[in-house]
Amino acid sequence: MYLTLLNGTGYIFDVDDCMDLRTKHRIMGALVGTANSRGWSTSEAALPLALTNYETQLLIDEGIAVLVSKVVDLSKQPDSAKLMAYKEEFDRRLLAQADALKAEKLRETKRHVDKILNGKRNKLLQQGKTAEAADLTAKDVLDEIGNHFEFDRQNALVEVPCAHLPNHSAQLYTDRIYDTDSLKYRVFHDLWKRGKYVTAGDAFGADFLVYPGDPLLYHASHIVIVQSTPAIRPLELIAKVRLSVIVNKRCVFAHATTAGNQIAYQTVAWSNPSK
Repeated sequence: MYLTLLNGTGYIFDVDDCMDLRTKHRIMGALVGTANSRGWSTSEAALPLALTNYETQLLIDEGIAVLVSKVVDLSKQPDSAKLMAYKEEFDRRLLAQADALKAEKLRETKRHVDKILNGKRNKLLQQGKTAEAADLTAKDVLDEIGNHFEFDRQNALVEVPCAHLPNHSAQLYTDRIYDTDSLKYRVFHDLWKRGKYVTAGDAFGADFLVYPGDPLLYHASHIVIVQSTPAIRPLELIAKVRLSVIVNKRCVFAHATTAGNQIAYQTVAWSNPSK
């Protein structure tokens, strides 16, 4: 699998790679593209998938992906042949959208054809066209819908970034994206090796969020705080644990062992003696 180097980290532009990362390797990333002409929103985000620095580094370390830079080739001005190929592919996609929309409109019309037919017959009868009303059939209704169907390109789905053109070059990027000796990376790597789904926890005042399954199906069960030492200051302990209670999650403090070659975890739960 190839990750495209952008802004110092890896990006995925291929939907199959995106799904493989999620379903096979438990790497979530974040969709940062838009399929909405009004602008980007979290509810309608689309490809590409942006990975964090530590997600990118983990995929490289585990041999799952390689990081490549395409800046040289993708910065070139496309020639006329490439522009023509892109236009033909773009037109083909619009035509496919038009065909799909027409087929769906005909299916929906067929479901309610009896009501539509009665409505058209009543209208003709009100106009005094008795013969036309008697001759009108369901096939006539469907033919009218099909023959008068028009697809306005302005209403087409916005094209989202997808896999780059097959004929392009890339340069292998071998420098480290993230410090693999840092404690934060080691904690993330360790949790991932334990089979956990792990994402960034900034929104909850933590370093990581841990999920019991795919985040699309489950809420996070734990927030993880990375500590440089096993000692936890009382006020920080109270603040983090109370926060975890408010968001209905367990609070986990992670730190390196005394030897420094392993990661230790301490789970803290809030207890209310009055209950």
